[in-house]
Amino acid sequence: MKDYSEYLALVREAISNLRLPEQPAGLYSPITYTLDCGGKRLRPVLTLAVCDAFGTDPMKAIHQAVAIEMFHNFTLLHDDVMDRADVRRGRPTVHRKWDERTAILSGDAMLTTAGMLLGIKAGDHLATALDLFNGTAMNIYEGQQYDMDFETRTDVTIEEYMEMIRLKTSVLLGCACAMGALMADADMETQLRFFDYGVNLGLAFQLQDDYLDTYGNPETFGKAIGGDILNDKKTWLLIMALSEDKTGTVRALLGSRENPQFKIDKVRSVYNELGLPERIHELISAYIDTAIKCLDHINLSPEARVFFMDLALRSASRDK
Repeated sequence: MKDYSEYLALVREAISNLRLPEQPAGLYSPITYTLDCGGKRLRPVLTLAVCDAFGTDPMKAIHQAVAIEMFHNFTLLHDDVMDRADVRRGRPTVHRKWDERTAILSGDAMLTTAGMLLGIKAGDHLATALDLFNGTAMNIYEGQQYDMDFETRTDVTIEEYMEMIRLKTSVLLGCACAMGALMADADMETQLRFFDYGVNLGLAFQLQDDYLDTYGNPETFGKAIGGDILNDKKTWLLIMALSEDKTGTVRALLGSRENPQFKIDKVRSVYNELGLPERIHELISAYIDTAIKCLDHINLSPEARVFFMDLALRSASRDK
């Protein structure tokens, strides 16, 4: 097994070696801009690391790893348009730097490119890889639709929310893990075990994102803090507050845009009074524990187990 930075270096090199056409620049420049933004590259790293965990050269899965990263970034382009987000990873989003039409079309091109990359050197695994990839993509679209549906509802339950983030966010981490196992010729049961590891990791990851959007440092988090509150986004924090805030403060501020900082401060104060920061971290820890328990059912070397366990634990304490 390598360490995270070594897998990350392989991913970065593969992305830098992509030979996208130069013209039309209006289509391809936003793709290059998006990929140059960096990010944690967690998903492709997972694909390479899982492949390596079974004694297979991780480069055997490099095209599939980059395909998953390309797909992930495609979803971000369209997501930013739908969420009207101005900043992503500390830089203007594509639809702000260019326009919405550009973000949509360049996103479409990224989706198609991801599909093309997925098939490179997939060999006998091509059909299974496509089933896994396409099934995951449909789950993500379903999750995005639920997220959009929640915008006009004030009765969203925690169960509904957790299912939404499982679909929208977590299954892609599961896919990344299962793809690495597939390319390493692991059996279907092992692929499913690693898929479950990734899903639980993803749930913890998204809940930490919810927390950081309200309590993070904008300089490290890469975007303005409080956006979820301003947009009345149905996060775990907001849903819990709507359910438990007996003063009605949070509900009364829904839809308010007159004084953004006042709204952020007031809602955050209710979160604090309800003990939600501590409670969301308890939930994050529970999902991390479940992810680690998934490893108990996979035949891994001690070194590989430590790698995936440490990766999960770090995800729970990240600040960006």
